Amino acid sequence: MNRIRCGVIGLGWFGEHHVDTLKQLPLAELTAICTRNPVRLHEVAAKYGVSQTYTDYRELLANPDIDLVSIVTHVGDHLEPTLAAIRAGKHVFLEKPMADSVEACDQILAALQSTNKAFMVGHICRFDSVYALAKEEIAAGSLGRIISLHARRNLAKWITESHLPKISALFGDGVHDLDLMLWYTGAKPKTVYAQTSNSRPHLPHDDLGWAMFRFDDGAIAVIENVWCLPENAPFAIDARMEIIGTEGAIYIDNSGGQYTLLTKKGLSYPQSTYWPKVHGLRRGYLKEELDYFLKCVLAGEAPSVITPQESRDVVHAVLMAERSARENRLVEFSP
Repeated sequence: MNRIRCGVIGLGWFGEHHVDTLKQLPLAELTAICTRNPVRLHEVAAKYGVSQTYTDYRELLANPDIDLVSIVTHVGDHLEPTLAAIRAGKHVFLEKPMADSVEACDQILAALQSTNKAFMVGHICRFDSVYALAKEEIAAGSLGRIISLHARRNLAKWITESHLPKISALFGDGVHDLDLMLWYTGAKPKTVYAQTSNSRPHLPHDDLGWAMFRFDDGAIAVIENVWCLPENAPFAIDARMEIIGTEGAIYIDNSGGQYTLLTKKGLSYPQSTYWPKVHGLRRGYLKEELDYFLKCVLAGEAPSVITPQESRDVVHAVLMAERSARENRLVEFSP
């Protein structure tokens, strides 16, 4: 079996998770890594035994021995590497959110018209078993017509301090749950009213956001993103969702309660589903997501679990929520 030669662009904490995961997937051959920081580049290369290293993503993309790139840069740095990778004829896995503006998303969509290579944005929650099972029940009609959805995805201050210089709580995590809601209903947003606040004025983005959407099928959807839980919050991610239909309901508690740890430091619910390491090996839904993408590449198929248009649409919807918060008014979506 031919292995798919992979490169990773961006070596922050999550970029390293991609490196570690691709290193262990049987379909992948981790060929090259790239970051602008030479010290970090050497550190990750030595740790994972990667011989081809780059501080300029353009040089990595010029390497004909690389079939696929995983782009794990900050969201504000998504556009140019993604466009360059598409033009270089690479298969592209791009971490969510797709980009930091609708215009940038549309540039990516336009570029995809000129390639037959696989492209997918990493909305990991669609690969989470509980959310995927909910989708199956909804698609089977078990809940009737969906009329109400509410989700929370809240994090402690210590986790989000390094994220807030780049992205708001509402945008950073709201794209997860709103994407799921749009996936479940197949609807489009008609209006949104949102409120945000910042409990840490030294950081440029709001660390708390709530948004209420009315969908074109009549459903009401609320997303809650609080990135300022106390430092001693026991949750790595306090993630929950309630989906109510005319004939049934689904309640999801995905905050890690199935694994409870009690030490002298207190009670905690460590993250144990998305990217844990067990017996020295990477497990979880990040692995499932990347493995799915690799299988699509191998089969010559476009990924169908999520499409580029869906990734663009949720960026647009959450940015409309941020606009609503800025202007303190209900915002209507164009028909």
